Amino acid sequence: MSSDSDQDLGITERKQYNTGDWYAEVVQKAGLANYGPEGMSGFIVTRPRGYALWEYIQNALDSKFKSTGVQNAYFPMLIPESYLEREKDIVEGFDPEVAWVTHGGNEELEERLAVRPTSESIIAPYMAQWVRSHRDLPLRVNQWCSVVRWEATETKPFFRTKEFLWQEGHTAHETHDEAWNETMTRLDQYAELYEDLLAIPVLKGQKPDHDKFPGAHTTTTVEALMPDGKSVQAGTSHHLGTSFAEAFDITFSDEDEETQPAHTTSWGLSWRAIGALIMTHSDDQGLVLPPTVAPEQVAIVPIWQEDTKDEVLDYAESVRDELAEAGVRVELDDRDERNPGFKFNEWELKGVPVRFEIGPHEVKDDEITVVHRPDGEETVEDREDIAETVHDHFDEVYAKLYATAEENLNENVREADSREEILGTLGPHGGYVAVPWCGDEDCEDPIKEPLSAEIVMCPFDDEETVDEDETCAICGESATQTAYFAKNY
Repeated sequence: MSSDSDQDLGITERKQYNTGDWYAEVVQKAGLANYGPEGMSGFIVTRPRGYALWEYIQNALDSKFKSTGVQNAYFPMLIPESYLEREKDIVEGFDPEVAWVTHGGNEELEERLAVRPTSESIIAPYMAQWVRSHRDLPLRVNQWCSVVRWEATETKPFFRTKEFLWQEGHTAHETHDEAWNETMTRLDQYAELYEDLLAIPVLKGQKPDHDKFPGAHTTTTVEALMPDGKSVQAGTSHHLGTSFAEAFDITFSDEDEETQPAHTTSWGLSWRAIGALIMTHSDDQGLVLPPTVAPEQVAIVPIWQEDTKDEVLDYAESVRDELAEAGVRVELDDRDERNPGFKFNEWELKGVPVRFEIGPHEVKDDEITVVHRPDGEETVEDREDIAETVHDHFDEVYAKLYATAEENLNENVREADSREEILGTLGPHGGYVAVPWCGDEDCEDPIKEPLSAEIVMCPFDDEETVDEDETCAICGESATQTAYFAKNY
């Protein structure tokens, strides 16, 4: 295992006071990513420890998808301009962010090719070929890939990059209701991923009409609140209605041999989930990870003097071997050139959730000192059955992380009934502010302009409705729904 130099070890920025610089420092010093080459602003290089986080997310989601009938496929990353133009709303929605290929070698192409900003317009034509009859439905495909959106924003690794990794699922169904059920199935799976794998509670709802996916009937979202009070759009699932089916001729013969347009969906989750993971749990000592996704779940640090080195290392190695045999991801840090204090700090920086400390006293008493990363809680465990005992500690660490994130969410959902209250709440506190809203996009502007806050979500009707006599917090007209305002990433 390679280590950083003494000079580079440790986080110099503070999360509470300089969140952006703190975040960038954690990403780099914990060995997750580097910024891309000079002249390529907006791109990052994902290091093995960072990519491992994505693999845990990918594997968990892939299993969920396949258990509900989804099959993986892969489509070209380059999309003919004529394909994009067949769905005009997509073109209008993504045009400012599309990267174009105009030459192949030295030859100018007859038609520009878009580097996929999303893949509806390359996948839909093939779905049209594969669907002929109602017996071909539902059709469910997903691809794991990267997309490029040429945003003119400052690079924030995993949160905002021009190229990012994601999955995008695409389905076709006979009816509107079947497509809606599919949309909600995927949204629920995203929520489960955050809550059961990443220890992050989320809110579920739908985007306002003016912020839904271009061409969609409804866009649903899971939103995660970060400790700095900003919201992360953590995953979206779109009910596309029949607009894409009509644009790309995805039709089928029903049981009466009548030709019908399919009802389609698309849904995606990106490595923004890694950004949310880092931002939610990490602290001024560095990265903090739940055991579910930590590349190293346990770091064993042996503590010896010259006359006890052999017995301590033998004991530590036996513990490592037992854990590894039981499937625990474990590292034994037996470096001679580093003292225990340095090793403690380095493993804390890297986010390892559980540390074992083993010295002569532990060897003598047949014990292990166990330290939790999030809060430094220390306990002493018997050496016997340690491969089983460690899972109790994993559960405890996960519960601590989730509880802290849940407390942050619960304490930062507030209500307001006027523009002044919204500004007075979001300005100093951040978080979510729930307000009665008339549904008019113009009522977002008085909040968006002074605070760069917007409507990130509207709860589903069956979860939160407005009273008949409630009025919009902005314009005073009759309110039709509840809107959650927040600043976001």
